[in-house]
Amino acid sequence: MIIFDWDGTLCDSAGHIVHALQAAAVEVGVAAPTDAAARDIIGLGLPQALARLFPQMAAALREDMAAAYARHYIASEEAPPALFPGALDLLAGLQARGRELAVATGKSRRGLDRILAIHGLENVFHATRCADETRSKPDPLMLHELLAERGVAHGDAIMVGDTEYDLEMASNAGIASVGVSFGVHSAERLRAHRPVAIIDTLSELLALPQAR
Repeated sequence: MIIFDWDGTLCDSAGHIVHALQAAAVEVGVAAPTDAAARDIIGLGLPQALARLFPQMAAALREDMAAAYARHYIASEEAPPALFPGALDLLAGLQARGRELAVATGKSRRGLDRILAIHGLENVFHATRCADETRSKPDPLMLHELLAERGVAHGDAIMVGDTEYDLEMASNAGIASVGVSFGVHSAERLRAHRPVAIIDTLSELLALPQAR
């Protein structure tokens, strides 16, 4: 099984997320995070991301900001984020090889289902897990659940992601990982979690022994 993160790995959505976080902060009357700070929490579930960005924020205000973020992000999808180059060819190539495909994401279930429908990918993935239906990365629970659902052994799976949260989750779950260098965290941060490879384009994944 090849398990993908979504934002920053298959989908070039970081800009949409940053803009929605900053707009939500302005709406609720707090200082907007910098681009770098907003990008740094991409991959976490929204409650965990807001807790990192605004550790002193009252719980009620944090709930208001989460609702504002959702509105701004949905509005941004009038021009939806594109998939990274090679994403569709990669998924088709893995399907042709008989690989099971899955998504493990910090997005909400509604958010993931909506963007999969936008890109016509509703029937591509055998299983998906979102942060609002299990524990957020880097907790390994969503990976354990995906593998159990599909009856896949931990040694027969690999996690592909662009953040240290993805790779730390894989390490915590006892499965191998591949980092992508074009997402939100640097290759140096990814290397700290000992991925089997760091790739610069999605097409490179097809050449790795784990994908063959």
